[in-house]
Amino acid sequence: MLVTDILSALPLARGTQDPLFRQLYAQIKDAILRGTLGAGMQLPPTRELARLLSVSRQTVLNAYDQLSAEGYLSGAVGKGTFISEHLAHAAPGPQAAAATQAPMRPLSARGEAYTAAMESVGFHQGKLRPFRVSMPSLDLFPFDVWSRLEGRRWRHPDYHMGYSDPAGYAPLRELLCVYLRASRGVNCTPEQVVITSGSQQGLFLLSQLLLAPGDEVWVESPGYQGASAPLFAAGAKVCTVPVTADGMDIAYGIAHYPDARMVLATPSHQLPLGVTMSLQRRLELLRWAAAQRAWIIEDDYDSEYRYTGPPLASLQSLDRAGCVLYVGTLSKVLFPGLRLGYIVAPPALVEPVVRAKAVMDRHTAIVPQMVLADFMADGHFGRHIRRTREAYGERRAALLDAIAARLGGTVLAGPSDAGLDLAVHFLRGHDEAAVVARALEQGIETRALAYYANRMATPACAFAPGLLLGFSSLTPAQIVHGIDVLAKVLSLPR
Repeated sequence: MLVTDILSALPLARGTQDPLFRQLYAQIKDAILRGTLGAGMQLPPTRELARLLSVSRQTVLNAYDQLSAEGYLSGAVGKGTFISEHLAHAAPGPQAAAATQAPMRPLSARGEAYTAAMESVGFHQGKLRPFRVSMPSLDLFPFDVWSRLEGRRWRHPDYHMGYSDPAGYAPLRELLCVYLRASRGVNCTPEQVVITSGSQQGLFLLSQLLLAPGDEVWVESPGYQGASAPLFAAGAKVCTVPVTADGMDIAYGIAHYPDARMVLATPSHQLPLGVTMSLQRRLELLRWAAAQRAWIIEDDYDSEYRYTGPPLASLQSLDRAGCVLYVGTLSKVLFPGLRLGYIVAPPALVEPVVRAKAVMDRHTAIVPQMVLADFMADGHFGRHIRRTREAYGERRAALLDAIAARLGGTVLAGPSDAGLDLAVHFLRGHDEAAVVARALEQGIETRALAYYANRMATPACAFAPGLLLGFSSLTPAQIVHGIDVLAKVLSLPR
């Protein structure tokens, strides 16, 4: 096939935002890389190609100039334009087409561990609907205030806009320290607070820093899959410990995995069952960890929202051996898109954690940290928590009332004194997967409790089947409607 035939057949889309010369450049470049246009071939003069394609000569000149600048074309005035000779052996081989279907070689063992770890983690998709789990109410967030504070920072940039401290923006760390000491009893100084890009990064950082491949780690079962994923990625042996009405069964963990190097726990509010770890078990866990010299990661993801009394003191506040690493997130209090979290590290671990953080991403985006510091310093943070706690309390009550009115005798509600979600357990042997699928067909988003079983860990722990229902992002009317739909789904023949 002649070069003019190849080029005249190039598809150019007119009336788009992509300039014609960029399209022509890309088409010729692609033909060269695929080997359709070979090294040494002469391209038609610019006027001739412009006529063949019904474009301006300047369009062709611009495309040729870009291709020449990148080394695809060579030539001189009066001699013509040619595909560069040095590309003779650079064209892809016959397997090039398969490159988009599979990697040219397998992932590393570490890469396989990373991707497999997140395989079972679900992500929110599509518009908000009942009963999306673990989702704060965006309609309650004062975005106008946030926008004003952010605009002020952009209008008056300072030296902080350059590379920043890997540990985070110092004023934010100071304010978080004050807040955590007052609200959660956390014993810390600002220097112990390390800002992360969400709690997920904090969990990943600590897993990589503190665990060797094969180290045993206790996790709650059922439990949050996203929190376990960093442990699998680190090559740890993830060991499930059952959860009872008093929280993680510490005696079970000690009996079955006495040499574990780490415990990942949610003592203030367990996901998905909603239970709180008793003081006796907290002290039992701390005694064992101190004697074993094991780390405890306290994932305190939504402790601000307790509806039957003040928030409970953190496990970290009871630690006297320096074995608890406190991990928190601002996604549940503010909005998930912010991607800000933090680690409170024991003094001896602060420097290693900060250095490891610098390896991962140098530092978390600075402007959101600055805006959050202003948001806290001006009192908006405290007001927002009080406002959302009151609203979520009303929505929780609406959910409990609707369940009692429409689902009594069908489900049993779990603990509901804290958090953004409520676990309900089937009383009549419903199939979780079938209920979730039928509800979704009716526009209701639920999550089976079986989702929270650590399928990659062994052994699996048995627990009563049911659903997790999120209520914090919904109005009372949406909650009542959702329960009406769910009641119809559960009444269908099994």
